[in-house]
Amino acid sequence: MAKKKEYTCVLVETDGEGITWITFNRPEKRNAMSPTLHVEMEEILFGLETDEDTKVIVLTGAGNSWSAGMDLKQYFRETDKDPVGRFRAATAHRRWATELLTWSRKPSIAMVNGYCYGGAFVSLAACDIVIAAENATFGLSEVNWGIIPGGNVSKVFGDMVSYRNALFYAMTGRTIDGRKAVELGIATLSVPAEKLREETVAIARELMAKSPMVLAYTKQAIRAVRGMDMDQAYEYLGAKSMALRAADPEQTRARGMREFLDEKKFRPGLEPLKRPVSEK
Repeated sequence: MAKKKEYTCVLVETDGEGITWITFNRPEKRNAMSPTLHVEMEEILFGLETDEDTKVIVLTGAGNSWSAGMDLKQYFRETDKDPVGRFRAATAHRRWATELLTWSRKPSIAMVNGYCYGGAFVSLAACDIVIAAENATFGLSEVNWGIIPGGNVSKVFGDMVSYRNALFYAMTGRTIDGRKAVELGIATLSVPAEKLREETVAIARELMAKSPMVLAYTKQAIRAVRGMDMDQAYEYLGAKSMALRAADPEQTRARGMREFLDEKKFRPGLEPLKRPVSEK
């Protein structure tokens, strides 16, 4: 059964399948991120982490934009002389976009339906999978406003694309469409706009067919080892694997071994291991 909760700048709805749709809802501002939006997103993601009905999180935007980045008026100008407001907004943004979303146990998909600029790259990078409409538009326009891509935008953009491409697009402010975003490493895949939601739902269903604990540990491992050398990664992944075996309530590894070795019915790479039927 679908359920909704009302917010000022964000729409939240969990459908009957387990997908929670989070929609930035400031279409008149191209979904630019205001202090209120950041505070609401912090609350939303904190709650979803332990929400049993949420299996996959999808972030998208109302209207023709995913997000145009930070709201120049509300986030910057109106907090220039309000250090308390600026601190609250910046802290909420950092918590939801670089902590709660990045390290969530729930898989996350950015469904990029239109414009994605500047500060929006931080939350985009925090999502596990990015599905973009072919006509979506990505860009760093800060150079044209007399500022740099700050607030970790330069960092996450440089992590997604090559060094040369990071310099080129940040220095020129040129835009990138959905197909090019895939080529550069900003998006996972691009599809025609009319197929965007259909493809997003299909991938969400594919994720939900897998063990949620194994999925959580997998995404955490991939993210964690990016900043490690080979020896550190080897030790970390060994410990993470042992931790998963102890934490997985479905004992997916043991069942997979049994089905493959003893029952001869599981074909890795061709289909997900069948999960046990819920008691609910």
